[in-house]
Amino acid sequence: MKPISTFIMLALCCVSFSQNKQILYGFSEIPQSLILNPGGEVNNDWYFGIPLLSHIHINGGTSGATIYDVFANDGIDFNTKLQNAVNKMNSKDFFSINQQLEIFSGGFAFGRTYEKNEYLSFGLYQELDVISYFPKDYAILALEGNQNNINRVFNADHFSANAELISVFHVGYNKKVNKNFTYGFRGKIYSSLINLNSTKNRGTFVTELGDNNFYNHIFDLSLQLRTSGIVSLTEDSSEFETKDLTKRILFGGNLGLGFDVGFTKKITKQWTLDASLLDVGFITHSKDVENYSVQGNYNFEGINPFFPETESGQTADEYWSEIEEDFEELFTPDTTNTTYTTWRPIKFNTSINYAFGKKREKDCNCIKDESGYLNAAGLQLFAMSRPKQPQIALTAYYYRRLFKGLSAKAIYTIDSYSFNNLGLGISANLGNVNFYLMADNFLQYKNIYNAQSVSLQLGFNYIFSKNED
Repeated sequence: MKPISTFIMLALCCVSFSQNKQILYGFSEIPQSLILNPGGEVNNDWYFGIPLLSHIHINGGTSGATIYDVFANDGIDFNTKLQNAVNKMNSKDFFSINQQLEIFSGGFAFGRTYEKNEYLSFGLYQELDVISYFPKDYAILALEGNQNNINRVFNADHFSANAELISVFHVGYNKKVNKNFTYGFRGKIYSSLINLNSTKNRGTFVTELGDNNFYNHIFDLSLQLRTSGIVSLTEDSSEFETKDLTKRILFGGNLGLGFDVGFTKKITKQWTLDASLLDVGFITHSKDVENYSVQGNYNFEGINPFFPETESGQTADEYWSEIEEDFEELFTPDTTNTTYTTWRPIKFNTSINYAFGKKREKDCNCIKDESGYLNAAGLQLFAMSRPKQPQIALTAYYYRRLFKGLSAKAIYTIDSYSFNNLGLGISANLGNVNFYLMADNFLQYKNIYNAQSVSLQLGFNYIFSKNED
């Protein structure tokens, strides 16, 4: 049973999904790029996203062992591979998943000038965000037991997890101040459907050689799990209906506020610098809240096999009752309904971009100045706050406008998952209908079970463009 229980823990904690959308970032032909930088360039007069199809996003990977490491048909004993996988990872390896579905979106240009240099965008999307760090000491304790780890201190803070299902309504404003500078900001209202938060665990467990028995077990624990939106699902599941879920999506859940800011600065005609700060915000959880905590210190030296009556007259039955009460006092969680606040994971993007390659006219073999550049290359940095340490990724990319209505972007990313992440994205227009498809880590598709990360984004929009070159 030990290997099975440990593998379940391992499987839940070794896969990781990142929120980095390095292919979409700066891809200005696609309206959803404004979600990643509200101060990005805008190339349309107005658009609306095809409901439920305008942006579908999910990506994943592992910062530690992969499924292939444990299940590969390589002749090595399963228990050995499981032990190696546990030893390979540390408490900062993490499991997470991020998925987004845009429910509706739109945007339009306005302004006093002929150019209409201001732009308003809006939308509603659903997002699932889960992160759980690999509980290394818990896995070792489950796999090896405490008898083989005398005097080893097992840390309770190795277990750290947060899971949240939210909807986000947003309105963004973008202004092109002049041909060299554009800025923007976006306001957000969060509605949390479900939240589980256990990121403040502290304490230790250690087994020592005992004086009165073989072993002395020492517990010093401070564990906490905070939840919202769960109790009504588990206790009244028969009464929970689709309309209740719809109500939570449309501001009926636990509410919060946030904002995004960003800018784009043309340093020269060919060099551009941009940056954005996303999801600076919080959610206050006051509805359907139930919190659990375990606090206490306890030394347990095992059970005395002879139950002699003490000078106080304690019987064997009373002895057993005392042990039971001590364990219940330590390990039975206290339950409260206290309101709590969670902060959204802040994300930072910045890139430096060099554009080159003017389009030439066939008739006169001359450069068409107003068409812009056909190529761009650059570097993008992504960083994201997380409970234990930030996630960071560096991407090199090449963009090419192949011909009217078709553009492509290739990327190479170095992050906590791998050093060989190659990806590709395309944006195609058929009339006023825009379609985009993006994926990365192509080199690892030959053995998906050993992939460090995979990613997919796609969507459909109806766009009325400014430029028809």
